[in-house]
Amino acid sequence: MLWRLLRLRSPWPRIFLRLATFAVGARTRIIGTPLRKDVFFVANHLSWIDILAMGGVTGTAFVSKDDVGDMPLVGWLARQNNTLFISRTRRQDVREQAETLRAALAGHQPVTLFPEGTTGFGHELLPFKPALLSVMLPPPRDLRVQPVYIDYGPAAADIAWHEPSLADNALRLLTRPGTLTVTLHFLAHFDPRDFADRKALAAESRKRIAACLPPIATPPGTV
Repeated sequence: MLWRLLRLRSPWPRIFLRLATFAVGARTRIIGTPLRKDVFFVANHLSWIDILAMGGVTGTAFVSKDDVGDMPLVGWLARQNNTLFISRTRRQDVREQAETLRAALAGHQPVTLFPEGTTGFGHELLPFKPALLSVMLPPPRDLRVQPVYIDYGPAAADIAWHEPSLADNALRLLTRPGTLTVTLHFLAHFDPRDFADRKALAAESRKRIAACLPPIATPPGTV
């Protein structure tokens, strides 16, 4: 195929993710301009639909909870996009995780990190965990960090995955009447080398995303 001859990434995972987004009743709206390559996306996290929407628009790989990897369709699609799954039950060595992520960033595929470390309740931005942002200091090559605010509007609290059972959450979303608008706000990108350490990098990313939220949605304390 032409994409193989040109040494490009397979377009199929991105196509399937777009179709899956549509199939679950979500419609993606884009504000801003996503970088196409040499980018490390940092985003807030509400639902497993985040992966469908972000992957379908950008073709990004993800750093995600291993729960997502167990999902029959979403997990398979994420694996095709070189997603790195982090176990919540086995405390892996952060350095090992960071080196795996650094190897992924050495290619030209975008990678998305959800630094909250879990899905939120839909009405607030959780503290950012800076550990894996250490891979950007220094970055493995000339990369930019681009914060992304994922917004479900009034439906955020309803679709947020904060329940213990993924199956219950998926069933509730798939049986939800009507369509769901997912707005991806691609914010201004910046050079991670302008920041002294991973905490400063996490704080800057969170500040930019928090600026998109209503004032009552962001509790004090950043990282």
